[in-house]
Amino acid sequence: MSHPRLHNHWENPWHAGRRWRRAQLDPVLRDWLLDTSSLTRRLQACCPGRFRVRLDWQGWARPSLDECRALGLRRRQRALIREVHLLCDDRPWVFARTVIPRASLHGRGRRLAHLGERPLGAVLFADPRMQRDEVEIARIEPGTALHAHALGDAGPDRDAIWGRRSVFWLGRKPLLVSEIFLNLQHRA
Repeated sequence: MSHPRLHNHWENPWHAGRRWRRAQLDPVLRDWLLDTSSLTRRLQACCPGRFRVRLDWQGWARPSLDECRALGLRRRQRALIREVHLLCDDRPWVFARTVIPRASLHGRGRRLAHLGERPLGAVLFADPRMQRDEVEIARIEPGTALHAHALGDAGPDRDAIWGRRSVFWLGRKPLLVSEIFLNLQHRA
């Protein structure tokens, strides 16, 4: 089970996607990290078996400092945090963390608090009002809190993993979606 207070001590490894020159990233990796289409749909297309979302934790907590900055939140402000794993045949492919400010949960945004194990991407990419800020990329090193949290018990001996995040806007209401790729080498 996830523990939201772990995130208050995350390092900030996130950098604008344009910062990563072509020579720095493997082309397959770059394609996954910089793709702005629905990750859910892409994973469903690549999964030869059963794709599903596993809800690991959801609740009100304080986002990390870099998450507050990305969303323009005050440091002590709480937000709804949702953590899931995207699974193919019960193997975790992606760890995703969504930070939703309280103000973004009013009106039509209320549905975001009640997704359960439904994919967030299906809601975001079906909404004609949705806009997405620039993708940020992170190389997440072993020994960091984010690496340990994304991989759980499977993580201590793993190499660095990669992630991306973006602020999505539904109308004028933001939410931050971070996606950490756990088994990128298994996907084409």
